[in-house]
Amino acid sequence: MQHSLRPSRSTFDFSESVHRQLNMYALAASAAGVSLLALAPTVEGKIVYTPANVKLRGPFPLDLNHDGKIDFFLLQSDSVTSLAIQWLSVCHHLSQVSRGIYVCSTRTSSSDAQNAVKVIKTSGREVAAALRAGARIQNGDRFRAKAAIGMARVSYTTFTTTQRPRWSGAWANGGKGVKNRYLGLKFKIKGKFHFGWARLTVTTQGRTFAATLTGYAYETIPGKGIVAGQTKGPEEVERQPPSAALHAPRRPLATLGALALGSPGLSIWRREESIAAAE
Repeated sequence: MQHSLRPSRSTFDFSESVHRQLNMYALAASAAGVSLLALAPTVEGKIVYTPANVKLRGPFPLDLNHDGKIDFFLLQSDSVTSLAIQWLSVCHHLSQVSRGIYVCSTRTSSSDAQNAVKVIKTSGREVAAALRAGARIQNGDRFRAKAAIGMARVSYTTFTTTQRPRWSGAWANGGKGVKNRYLGLKFKIKGKFHFGWARLTVTTQGRTFAATLTGYAYETIPGKGIVAGQTKGPEEVERQPPSAALHAPRRPLATLGALALGSPGLSIWRREESIAAAE
């Protein structure tokens, strides 16, 4: 008795020409992928760092990018009458009120009015932040471009030695001082904002303090943030590819492969397009 045999399912063999077409489309798709990667180049940023060892006495002109224009003044000064006051602040302009005594001036100009300092709010006042190494200095932070931004201050009456001095400001740290803290800065170069920092140490003794500038730096790419304490570059910064690359076909290999089949593949391609549109 003979059993009827069902026809076995055979494997469809593509012709050699179709194989060549598939390989060509695969190569084209691979090349397209490489091209998309090439559309996202990198740009190198550079940190310009200037070491320093300056004990502040009076005003110090801070030119972050060494273009001959003063970006900020670091001012340490004091006044002694019946009330002794010593202060450290950062500002744009100075006025000399008497021999050896300077104060921050309210005079501003359009070129430097936007040079600003990163601040924190304490006791209802905004003072210059004493940042730790690793802190970010970037867009979105709280910056102020006032005539004078306080860093440290101490005051006491001179007719008594029993009154405890009154300390204020993040850099005074309640009379303890700070070591290697960073002033966050935002300033303009040729009309574009750049970010930088200045590193200082404030030491206290009795009713006085001393401030030392130990270095400063800035980022050469406009608008790019900097890390407090960062002294070297370059860093790689990714650029987004053009919008056409962002909207590349969702199934490039499957679509190209279907088209390589000719008219049989055209129905597959149309079916895939209808499925993708429904998703």
